Amino acid sequence: MFTASIVIPCYNEEKTLRQTVGRVREIASDTLQLELLIVDDCSQDGSLGIARELENEFTEVRSFHHKVNQGKGAALRTGFRQATGDVVAVQDADLEYDPHDLRQLIQLIQDDKADVALGSRFLTGGAHRVIYFWHSVGNRFLTFLSNMMTDLNLSDMETCYKVFRTEVLQDIEIQENRFGFEPEIVAKVSRKNVRIFEMGISYSGRTYDEGKKIGMKDGFRAIYCILRYNVGHLPLGMKVFLLGILGSAGGIVALAVYLSRFLIN
Repeated sequence: MFTASIVIPCYNEEKTLRQTVGRVREIASDTLQLELLIVDDCSQDGSLGIARELENEFTEVRSFHHKVNQGKGAALRTGFRQATGDVVAVQDADLEYDPHDLRQLIQLIQDDKADVALGSRFLTGGAHRVIYFWHSVGNRFLTFLSNMMTDLNLSDMETCYKVFRTEVLQDIEIQENRFGFEPEIVAKVSRKNVRIFEMGISYSGRTYDEGKKIGMKDGFRAIYCILRYNVGHLPLGMKVFLLGILGSAGGIVALAVYLSRFLIN
């Protein structure tokens, strides 16, 4: 029996956690067994209680708890250490992503077509909620910058839906505690001799009023992580090229700041 360990990081998701687990459980079949690993990252609402209830109700569910809030990356690190399946997948607890898409990503590895499968919100897929133009611009920019470093042609580096053959993760140490996990794991996987596939998925993004947590500072952290986990492994020519681009960008920013002060005065 092929088993998928699905790690569900959770922070203050009492409204959606039970429904998320229910929808993930629906993808189990005669050929796919599930192990659901809920990692509560010191939630301040009733999430931990719900996670423990689900653990008691369903044999495939296990729950873990951080006594101090550390971030999504730390929660995933905890879940990855506990995973025992043939593949390890990430499922957020907020229902922005459809687990039936996750099933198709798992199938790519189950059929031995891929070693890593990523869901893309920017390739043709299911329905997409129309929301936050500048978030989509930011995501595309971060993906472009990541691709420059990794020499991959991904369309959505920041996607939640990432599925890995378990042995791919065995010698990867996740260092980022928050959303920097995404560029970090892509950087580290890109240096492995593995087959990476991407597939269009549906997406129902939340507003900040509905509980969305990622913000502008996470975008700047993502840029830092792209540089941190890639630059040291680039060929010398690429490093020189990158320094030239960053120097030019810095000069443009400095000039803009100077001119803005001059015009204001």
